[in-house]
Amino acid sequence: MTTTASHTASHHLSPAFPGRAPWGTANRLRAWQQAAMDEYVAKQPRDFLAVATPGAGKTTFALTLASWLLHHHVVQQVTVVAPTEHLKKQWAEAAGRIGIKLDPEYSAGPLSKEYHGVAVTYAGVGVRPILHRNRCEQRKTLVILDEIHHAGDSKSWGEACFEAFEPATRRLALTGTPFRSDTNPIPFVAYGEDSEGVRRSVADYTYGYADALADHVVRPVIFLSYSGNMRWRTKAGDEIEARLGEPMTKDAISQAWRTALDPAGDWMKNVLRAADTRLTEVRKAIPDAGALVIATDHRSAKAYAKSLRTITGKSPTVVLSDDAGASKKIEEFSAGDDRWMVAVRMVSEGVDVPRLAVGVYATSISTPLFFAQAVGRFVRSRRRGETASVFLPSVPTLLGFANEMELQRDHVLDRPRKGDDDNPYAEEEDLLKEAEKQQDEDTGEQDMLPFEALESDAVFDRVLYDGAEFGMQAHPGSEEEQDYLGIPGLLEPDQVQLLLQKRQARQIAHSRRRPDDEADLLELPADRRPIVTHKQLLELRKQLNTLVSAYHHQSGKPHGVIHNELRRLCGGPPSAEATAGQIKERIKKVQEWATRMR
Repeated sequence: MTTTASHTASHHLSPAFPGRAPWGTANRLRAWQQAAMDEYVAKQPRDFLAVATPGAGKTTFALTLASWLLHHHVVQQVTVVAPTEHLKKQWAEAAGRIGIKLDPEYSAGPLSKEYHGVAVTYAGVGVRPILHRNRCEQRKTLVILDEIHHAGDSKSWGEACFEAFEPATRRLALTGTPFRSDTNPIPFVAYGEDSEGVRRSVADYTYGYADALADHVVRPVIFLSYSGNMRWRTKAGDEIEARLGEPMTKDAISQAWRTALDPAGDWMKNVLRAADTRLTEVRKAIPDAGALVIATDHRSAKAYAKSLRTITGKSPTVVLSDDAGASKKIEEFSAGDDRWMVAVRMVSEGVDVPRLAVGVYATSISTPLFFAQAVGRFVRSRRRGETASVFLPSVPTLLGFANEMELQRDHVLDRPRKGDDDNPYAEEEDLLKEAEKQQDEDTGEQDMLPFEALESDAVFDRVLYDGAEFGMQAHPGSEEEQDYLGIPGLLEPDQVQLLLQKRQARQIAHSRRRPDDEADLLELPADRRPIVTHKQLLELRKQLNTLVSAYHHQSGKPHGVIHNELRRLCGGPPSAEATAGQIKERIKKVQEWATRMR
């Protein structure tokens, strides 16, 4: 049965957890941690799955439980299994602070008597499962499986974990939400049938983002989404122009997205500049607040760092996965007060840098699991009122994830397999496999893909918060954009909602006071032109792009050539910056061309 945290649970150690263990566990537990402890101590299960949102304090809960089990001689040693080398060291350091000594360098042989156990990686277990099985058989062992979904990364890892830890006395599995999207069973996770006979993972204790936000354990997240006009060339030599976020095929979305993330384009430069402006505002209330760019590969990370150096005048910390000093760089950044860090994937999960308050999602990975873990880097709360701001491209998949922050996801086994017409998970499974194939090192594989980014610009699209959308499309540096970048860094969740509503109401009122005559509008600067509702503009641009695509097939002319000709004849900026009237003129013109060719 899944248990939800009780908000009335006491914060002191309950009778079931009598006082401080010899290793010096925390004096005060959060309400959910205490409730989960009470749940465990009451049932004394061999296997226990705790699902808690990133930033909630899973490590503290797990080590408190380990201390209790050691103190009561239920177990004699502890093995922590973590996803990465950095995280296993982080676990050892956290355990050491409460007196549990874990060896993060253990590889084989007898363990020194000064240690209470070891910290290893899933990859390490995969190499030597028998070694760890022997250790579990020789002494009563608690195994803590951090982010246990990694045991399902491959069949060999899952089998190795089962072989290694099947004899363990106690097993504690931890994960944030959501779970994996594939149907590989995860070792030591219980599955139960729902009303439709579908087997889903069953957590023993669940503490979601909504609960954590209500308890002030995590920060509220403000998502700032940026759209813009993208232009790229396909392998066939066709130039395609499209607006990021507008309806298009899966391949076109992917290429428009990659065009936006191209370091040479204006989209990334403008978004990084906006994010740095937001960081400056946040640092007025939180002087040591830091920011993080999550990049796709090494080449992009280095290029983003160069742009940030131009914007801020100072080189950011760059963390690459093959850098032997990566862990030290993260630790130094966490302890310091530098503004920016740029990293490739490795800080997307579990790495604790509590002062991170601003993020830029500059990767093309689009699985719900990775997105939740990435956002989790910014939500850890240090004091009440802190907010987190995450900048992202206006890609439907990501906007959907941002609007579903509070949803819980179980791991589902019984689904229609890939290829079935009624399989709603097929696309998600494809995305997960695609993401897992991406290598941390820059292999130059991107150069071989049938795609070339040509040009991009950025348009502030909207703000997403608590499932609602705010804002009006505006250009970088505009008053509308600055209205949202200047939101104070210290606000309670309900204050964030109220302030966003006031910002939007002010913009709508300001828009209504502007001239209504289309001729007068064209005389105004681009960032002062009124913009009709987002839905209306979306429909107009969708109609224009559909007509341009049809005319492309009719005439053989590349999309980019058609758009440029429309701009030359009708006047005005690219579609991303054009008014409704200008888009209508282009629609009429391309309709005329199509009629003449019939």
